[in-house]
Amino acid sequence: MWPDSHANPELTPVVEAVHQQLLDRGEGDSVPVAQLVVNHDPLLDDQSIADVVRRVHSRAGGLGVLDPFLADTTVDEIMINGCGDLWVERHGRLECTGVIVDSSTTYALLERIVAPLGLRIDRTSPWVDARLADGSRVNGVVPPLAVDGPLLTIRRFGARRVHISDACTRGVGRLLEWAVQARCNIIVSGGAGAGKTTLLNAVAGFIPDDERVVTIEDAAELRLPGRHVLRLESRPANAEGAGEVPIRELVRNALRMRPDRIVVGEVRSGEAIDMLQAMNTGHDGSLSTCHANSPADAIRRLETLVLMGDVALPLIAVREQLRAAIDLIVHVARRPDGSRRVVAVAEPTLETDTGGAVRVNVLTNRSGGLVGLPTRPCRAVHVGGPSENWIDT
Repeated sequence: MWPDSHANPELTPVVEAVHQQLLDRGEGDSVPVAQLVVNHDPLLDDQSIADVVRRVHSRAGGLGVLDPFLADTTVDEIMINGCGDLWVERHGRLECTGVIVDSSTTYALLERIVAPLGLRIDRTSPWVDARLADGSRVNGVVPPLAVDGPLLTIRRFGARRVHISDACTRGVGRLLEWAVQARCNIIVSGGAGAGKTTLLNAVAGFIPDDERVVTIEDAAELRLPGRHVLRLESRPANAEGAGEVPIRELVRNALRMRPDRIVVGEVRSGEAIDMLQAMNTGHDGSLSTCHANSPADAIRRLETLVLMGDVALPLIAVREQLRAAIDLIVHVARRPDGSRRVVAVAEPTLETDTGGAVRVNVLTNRSGGLVGLPTRPCRAVHVGGPSENWIDT
């Protein structure tokens, strides 16, 4: 049974009866759902009929209990925890909706999501990553990995746009706008759920419309406003374990597509070396994100990711690639009130011993305000340098 949140419980028997009629009739029957509702209960008013039709359509072709939350633009994440409560995240805070979802419903939801994608989730393949048509990212875990019942998490993207001024101070916003126009290579770092992709989307909005941009992601989350944006998405292996196309292969392929800039949604594996090489071979102004606790930690993590790949580079060469490739690291974090803000901006320093650890020059104070300007040479010769007037006072 598909529970309906925020619905009139008195209409539930009608919904179930009409839904069963649709199942019994099969796809070849073209009788409108509204007519079936009227035939079942002629005394219903127009509003009740419309409500029943909506709920039946949700059961037959949608995601049932999830549909109201997927339609709510204030919901950033939807979580079903085994056989129990459905939780959502709004404005960075978790809320219990009071909707109870049983295990059979969660299994049915997972099956409806992954089956059209050629994936499966069962005891032999107990976890899956997928996405909905709107780009929302789906993760499912079932027993035996999930001890207390099937788990379903949906992270939504594109529901609400964030302007750069909502995520940082005025000075940092001016600096980031200049950095994109000056074709600086930018890494956005932060923890899980800190808002890295959201900030990357806002920063990439400064890319000129006439530039050819290739975006590469695990799940197509970015929504760049430019007219010449090419979106690539990795593909997991199918139920037979074949057909996987990883991020790294897409980064290599993007180099053959004549990009002005490459935007990698997240660097998390061996594609780090390919991204650095792209930044160092004429694709200035490229952007990406990575998980890290600070700008300095982002450098260390990128070092580790490169060394984990199948390219046997010495550490000294990796560090020289990092120094040459990355111009700015923008660190974003989620604050206790649920807001996501830029808390630090830093640049890797060039003045250091060859082979030594890559150090960063932090340009912001503890509150995220801009207190210094980049000193690295500007990559775009037609753009002037940053202005002292941008420093926050």
